[in-house]
Amino acid sequence: MIQTNTYDPEVLSVVEAGLSKTPKRLPSWLFYDAVGDKIFQAIMRIPEYYLTACELDIFKTHKERILQHIVKSNEAFQLVELGAGDGTKTEVLLDYFVKKKVPFTYVPVDVSQDVLEQLIVRLNKSLPALKIHPENKLYYQALEDLNNDSREKKLILFLGANIGNFNTEEAVGFVKRLAANMNNQDQLLIGFDLKKNPRLIQAAYDDAGGITREFNLNLLGRINREMGGEFDLEQFSHYPYYDPETGVTKSFLVSEQEQEIWIEAMGKSVHFDKWEVIHTEVSQKYDLKMINRLADQAGLQIVDVIYDSKRYFADVIFALREQ
Repeated sequence: MIQTNTYDPEVLSVVEAGLSKTPKRLPSWLFYDAVGDKIFQAIMRIPEYYLTACELDIFKTHKERILQHIVKSNEAFQLVELGAGDGTKTEVLLDYFVKKKVPFTYVPVDVSQDVLEQLIVRLNKSLPALKIHPENKLYYQALEDLNNDSREKKLILFLGANIGNFNTEEAVGFVKRLAANMNNQDQLLIGFDLKKNPRLIQAAYDDAGGITREFNLNLLGRINREMGGEFDLEQFSHYPYYDPETGVTKSFLVSEQEQEIWIEAMGKSVHFDKWEVIHTEVSQKYDLKMINRLADQAGLQIVDVIYDSKRYFADVIFALREQ
């Protein structure tokens, strides 16, 4: 049993609301507690999960090309990364920019203070010459504050195909809000996972070793740990599917029997019918027409499209549309 003052009320509110809906749904950000972070790091190393390797390929192969888009003279700039995480891929760019002696400041933005502290410790060791200005804030607040505090131009990074965590309508709204905090000289680089062989995409979310299954089920494990939930993880199965027509990947947890799950922090049980699902994740895949449409609707123009060697993934650079 847990004490009423040990759980995060915001997380509890989201969980209670999501499990009360029909159909049930929980947001994908709930995956990322300390346990989930470690599982996701393992996912990034499995052969089926091609996304990380593809974007790393882009940075290793095209780092000079990316640098040339932002460095037109010897003016200082800010490299702003939204949702910096562990910064493994970004370090390829940081290392190159430092070696080229370009004047810039790395601004990792993340809502997790722990993640930022770990990132800073690592980069201080590996790149002691790097100027770092961490921002433990929400994306929009950080960008707004940077605009108010500095006139330096910015290259804003939103990597890892995280744009796919929004449906297409939500993605337009998100990018519009980013654009509203950009100046004319700023550029925005977004990583897009592209439509491809449907079986490759399906396998990335349903690997043979079961690590993606473990990641999805950890969401229920988190509720057990933090809220006194009594989910039996063996009574739920991991079910992802990819729709090649729309480019949407969805993941679900499926109740394999009718059951009542007690959650101490909620002070009540949640009923599940047999085969009832909890929708836990969406991952939108894009093609170039969709990316162009996103740019048009958000008031941006495409500056460059940079593909990995297999053309599975694209890092797209945007700027404000010329008036």
